Amino acid sequence: MSFSQQSASPRTLSTGQIALLGLVSTIGPLSTDMYLPAFPRLEHDLGHGPGSAQFTLACWFAGLAVGQFCLGPLSDRFGRLWPLLLGLGVYAAASVGLAVTDSYTLFCVLRFVAAIGGSISSVVPRAIVRDVATGHEAVRIMSQLTLVFGVGPILAPTLGSALLMFGSWRLIFWSGALSAILLVGASAMLLPDTLPLEFRRHLPPVEILNRYYRLVRERVFCSAALITSFSSFVMFAYIADAPTLFERLLGFSPSAFAIFFGVNAGGFILATQINGRLTRHVSYIRIMEVGIAACLVSGLILLAVCLSGATGAADPWPLCVFIITTTFALGFIGPNATVLSLTHHGHQAASASALLGTMSFSIGGSSGLLMAFLPAHWLGSTAIGMLTGVAGMILCNFWRRSGHSAPETAG
Repeated sequence: MSFSQQSASPRTLSTGQIALLGLVSTIGPLSTDMYLPAFPRLEHDLGHGPGSAQFTLACWFAGLAVGQFCLGPLSDRFGRLWPLLLGLGVYAAASVGLAVTDSYTLFCVLRFVAAIGGSISSVVPRAIVRDVATGHEAVRIMSQLTLVFGVGPILAPTLGSALLMFGSWRLIFWSGALSAILLVGASAMLLPDTLPLEFRRHLPPVEILNRYYRLVRERVFCSAALITSFSSFVMFAYIADAPTLFERLLGFSPSAFAIFFGVNAGGFILATQINGRLTRHVSYIRIMEVGIAACLVSGLILLAVCLSGATGAADPWPLCVFIITTTFALGFIGPNATVLSLTHHGHQAASASALLGTMSFSIGGSSGLLMAFLPAHWLGSTAIGMLTGVAGMILCNFWRRSGHSAPETAG
């Protein structure tokens, strides 16, 4: 398919195109968590002490925040496809540099650059969904996207550990570069540019900032974006504490740890697919609210189990069950809150998606700071971290409901 043919804006996406958008969306989560198991080797090889690898992760999050904030308006100006291809190209080139450098300083700089390029992979897929659908149809597509995207942050550490069995940490970044190159080719051939030419317009920097300011002041967008962000906080809190919780405190072997991650990922994926079907019959906002309530109940039971002493290395399954049910509930929150935040912003879908992504990674990433302050050898730390995110979702939903209810667009 030629670029000229792709310029026409379709009103739907094929299953293959949705799957490809899901794969594109995994760039951010995989690049965030995939190299976590390599931290000790990375610090040794680059000649820096304990804690230096965490700073490279901070550089990555900073790049994601800056990149999404800046690149979203570019996609509203130049369309969806070319910014996506350029961003993936920058990510691939920076990943090659990360794979070959021996300089810690250069490594940090390249992580920042890679994040700026890779950030477009979060902005464009959501904008494309908003270009072609609203309401229940958008939720259906977003749930299918989440089928691919949602498993990324859960399985990324396991994938990283698997690559370390065959080589050094450099292999992780070589695989990232290769994946981005393959996605560039597939996107160029298969993805349409869904933003019509008549909707593209140049915005000076002041107008871009004004656009973001207006979005932040809009209750429906901001509350829904914050709900999405705090749902990411819940997931990232679990992921950040998982190695300590399962391997050190519960005594899981690496293989048992990987199996549990896989089961949890399967539950999350199942929830997103049930969500997509439920929205044919039930309000997606109501489903989101029920998901938040379920997340709260499950999280409180998880904390109670930890406090009661009913779980531990001798009997870890009560804790495991309620971690699974808590993350299962997230599958009914994120896709619906994302669609709600973008519903009224078809004319600036990429800008709204970019601000949503910046908020999500900034707030979600901050869960690691909380987990660092909680007791490392207490089973309840994971529950406290996850419940903090749940509390954020509840407060933001109360704020949303305190204004005028957002009308739902029929799918």
